[in-house]
Amino acid sequence: MPSKQTNTAGTDAAGTLTALVLQGGGALGAYQAGACEALATRMQDVDWVAGVSIGAINAALIAGNAPEQRIDRLRQFWERVSLPMVDPGLPHGDGLLRQWRNGSAAVCGALLGIPGFFSPRPWWDWWPQPPASIYDTGPLRDTLLELVDFDRLNDGPMRFTVDAVDVESGNLSHFDNRQQRIRPEHVMASGALPPGFPAISIDGRHYWDGGLVSNTPLAQVMEQLPSLPQRRATIFQVDLFSAHGKLPHSLDAVAERDKDIRYSSRTRLVSDLVRERHQLRRDLNKLVERLPARQREHPEVQALLASTALPAVTLVHVIHRRKPYESQNKDYEFSAPSMREHWLAGMADMQASLAQLDAHQPPRIGEFCVLDCHGKVPERRYGA
Repeated sequence: MPSKQTNTAGTDAAGTLTALVLQGGGALGAYQAGACEALATRMQDVDWVAGVSIGAINAALIAGNAPEQRIDRLRQFWERVSLPMVDPGLPHGDGLLRQWRNGSAAVCGALLGIPGFFSPRPWWDWWPQPPASIYDTGPLRDTLLELVDFDRLNDGPMRFTVDAVDVESGNLSHFDNRQQRIRPEHVMASGALPPGFPAISIDGRHYWDGGLVSNTPLAQVMEQLPSLPQRRATIFQVDLFSAHGKLPHSLDAVAERDKDIRYSSRTRLVSDLVRERHQLRRDLNKLVERLPARQREHPEVQALLASTALPAVTLVHVIHRRKPYESQNKDYEFSAPSMREHWLAGMADMQASLAQLDAHQPPRIGEFCVLDCHGKVPERRYGA
């Protein structure tokens, strides 16, 4: 991938846009940080980073720091929010001891909170009226202010987008540094998952975690491609829940499988919808080509064509796969050993994805290509 000169509009002379889309998933977000480290050699090429929930936090750490500082800032955050448990060196199997350790870490975090992230509300907050959340996320705001340069995030070359849900309207809102000034509250709102975390107030409205509506901001990125000047787009979508899994045979496994399906199905739904819209735009362009020349030049037809311009899109799907010893608490199990495992897994999967990207034939204009280096079908092409 050639280096690019990027301006504040997120464009480049080569006509290629590169976006990084980060799904929500709590403690599994360390997987995204590892994927970003593998992508670091090309991070200067990323024009747009979009995230939801923990993906929004990782996105802020990326967009809000200079390229040479990003991985260090990501590492500082994940080391800060990881519980320093002693790793007994258990094998990476599905043994009961390993599951017990992970479960203990999850319970510890739930009872005592996570340093630099959230803390339990004191007992006096529960009387006489119980609060609207179990935890206080004030520590996260302090962490963001320390590790993220919000002036750079807002004024730098990288576009930044996070999603949150308006509590009262139920509608998904997009916070974008090309449309408004981003503050720590916008990032916190994207990860304000109830009832654990409180709604975040922004300009008189209150917001919850964007994952309640859609656990990926892929649609927001894809829908704007026709209006952008680039003719090609490469999108790295880093997901933390996998749609594929085995039949569960215990209540704990059922709870985990249920969580995977709920959160991954939303990502899959968005991916399918994006592909269908891309195909619809292609079919519309073909239909216009059949019109007489005079009708094709009509202003309304030209305006329609401009809104359905078809870039060549490559979607690189990087997906966290569960380990045999993980359970339904994997997204709130913040032990340091698990964090390091997720980080290394993200690095390995991104490296494999980059190798696949380098080896594949780039799509033509109007073609939509999906790559998944670990999928049953590693490459799928649509259109053109």
